Amino acid sequence: MSGGVDSSVAAFLMKEDGYECIGATMKLFDNEDVGISKEHSCCSYDDVMDAKNVASSLGMNHYVYNFAEKFEEKVISNFIDAYENGRTPNPCIECNRHLKFKYLYDKAKELGFDYIVTGHYSMVEYDKTRGRYMLKKAADPSKDQSYVLYSLTQEQLAHTIFPLSSISKDRVRQIAADNNFVNAGKSDSQDICFVQNGKYSDFIKEHTGREYPEGDFVDTKGNVLGRHKGIIHYTIGQRKGLGLSFDRPMYVVRVDVKKNQVVLGENDELFSKEFDACDINLISVDKITEPMHVKAKIRYRQAEQWATVTQTSDDTIHVVFDEPVRAITSGQAVVLYDGDYVVGGGTII
Repeated sequence: MSGGVDSSVAAFLMKEDGYECIGATMKLFDNEDVGISKEHSCCSYDDVMDAKNVASSLGMNHYVYNFAEKFEEKVISNFIDAYENGRTPNPCIECNRHLKFKYLYDKAKELGFDYIVTGHYSMVEYDKTRGRYMLKKAADPSKDQSYVLYSLTQEQLAHTIFPLSSISKDRVRQIAADNNFVNAGKSDSQDICFVQNGKYSDFIKEHTGREYPEGDFVDTKGNVLGRHKGIIHYTIGQRKGLGLSFDRPMYVVRVDVKKNQVVLGENDELFSKEFDACDINLISVDKITEPMHVKAKIRYRQAEQWATVTQTSDDTIHVVFDEPVRAITSGQAVVLYDGDYVVGGGTII
């Protein structure tokens, strides 16, 4: 229970279905350690109290579990390492992979509970024919969060419930209001909970105490265009904040860590068709034994595109889009879909 409306209504629906529940809130960091005021964090004291208030109104015990050390190791360190090496990470996926559905799940097992329940908008189904648990898109496509859940294993899916799978956000807020939850009108939390105001480069410098050297902006032919302020400030497809003026729109098309260069190009130079991904997790199948035509999504808020995926090793896949797509970005997740079902996914390399 993050203190938000989604997890609160998820708890309400589980109680309505007759389950014995406790509320669990993860303490992931100390606000002062990441330079965030309590108003901007989903881990603030107020959020914990909101979760505790809702749990109390539902007759549930509520506990706070301190996972700050594990969050630093698995999420923040990964986040910093990615930007230092020219990649663009997705910390929400890493938090789900390591914190919610690993450490919190382990805590649930230790306490003798059968399921982890969250306010994610997605579905879990069991396919008797395949003998596998399946991850499916939510009924409300505008809220679907299956993309950030692709790392769930068969064991985790077997012990996970998403009560909001078939209802809309408007209905969630109405349920919260009908039950006088303190957070019924609370806005959704920001994407990266530990970065204030979206200034991730400032966070990295403050957290590491390191300065990142300036280098050259170059075009795709190697011509020097100007000076950049450190590679952690740039990601593929970026146009704003370059500090340069051109007679046409220019975008970041590549970050060369070895040369400490940021490569700029025009929009059409951002398009490509294929890439590899590692650290894969497959859900609907145990293994991709032959090329599979699927829809692939390479960014949370990007539409899926038709592609052919081939598994190249136990932990890697090769993806070829039918048509070129814009800004394939190392460090982001690719998630594969067969209709409404998640085939699996991995990290773009």
